[in-house]
Amino acid sequence: MSKTAFITGMTGQDGPYLAKFLLEKDYKVYGLVKRYSNPNFDNMDYLGVTDKIELITGDITDENCMNHLMKSLKPNEVYNLAAQSFVGASWDLNKLTTEVNSIGPLNILNAIKNNTPDTRYYQASTSELYGNANTEGLQDENTPFKPRSPYGVSKLYAYWMTVNFRESYSLHASNGILFNHESPIRGIEFVTRKITDGVAKIKLGLAKDITLGNLAAKRDWGFAGDYVEAMWAMVQKDEPSDYVIATGKEHSIGDVLDIAFQHVGINDYMSLVKSDPRFKRPAELHALRGNPQKAIDELDWNPQKTTFEQMIQDMVDADIERLS
Repeated sequence: MSKTAFITGMTGQDGPYLAKFLLEKDYKVYGLVKRYSNPNFDNMDYLGVTDKIELITGDITDENCMNHLMKSLKPNEVYNLAAQSFVGASWDLNKLTTEVNSIGPLNILNAIKNNTPDTRYYQASTSELYGNANTEGLQDENTPFKPRSPYGVSKLYAYWMTVNFRESYSLHASNGILFNHESPIRGIEFVTRKITDGVAKIKLGLAKDITLGNLAAKRDWGFAGDYVEAMWAMVQKDEPSDYVIATGKEHSIGDVLDIAFQHVGINDYMSLVKSDPRFKRPAELHALRGNPQKAIDELDWNPQKTTFEQMIQDMVDADIERLS
């Protein structure tokens, strides 16, 4: 094995894609999972990595646990992907969101500083840091942060703490400011997957309509499998830094609906889509579009490897296959 990597958040979306990518590069991969009586490994199973990585039970909010794991594993690289990542739930779960998204990364950074200071660290940051700043243009590494949700606020703490440990203790610590990224294993509560799952159910006669929140929202959506390559590339750089990972293209909820419904041969679909204010955020984010030029120039990363249209179509196909 060339290197060892420790990934938190292994049962989420990005962890399995990153593990698959690292395994192909001959890494020894350790994956952190929380203790559940009936753990859900569906995402890892979907990508065929469950039996190829060493799963470790733990919790990033437990400082002693993180110290123990850094001492025992001595990983070359740590990728912190663990989070309470559903923005809509962060208003009701603001304390939990803060403990996981803010204190968790602090525990990992301290564990690295105190036990394995040569370990390279990646922090999963987010476009939610920007809020509604610069909605007319593109957000880049110099755009001011103005988070508009408890989730964004919690991630802002982790972002600056990563920068602080880099500058204070010379740790190789980088932030990836990832804009929205999706895949067939995206959580069902996220709007893109909610749409593709709903379209699949309508196509198969299992549902009559889809109920969504804000139909006017616009986002910069990319493919999770491409974005994990940028994570790895950041960690390989001689000098750590922070990078916006995005496509630079903006799409609306309507665009997702168009592609998904047309892919299954339903062109007149508006009567099948309903809007419910219960699914709208208390403080809405209107539009996000990132400028990935720094990542393109310094990481040799390709933001257009998978097109938006292909990603949504693949998600629909995967949901039809699951439901069938």
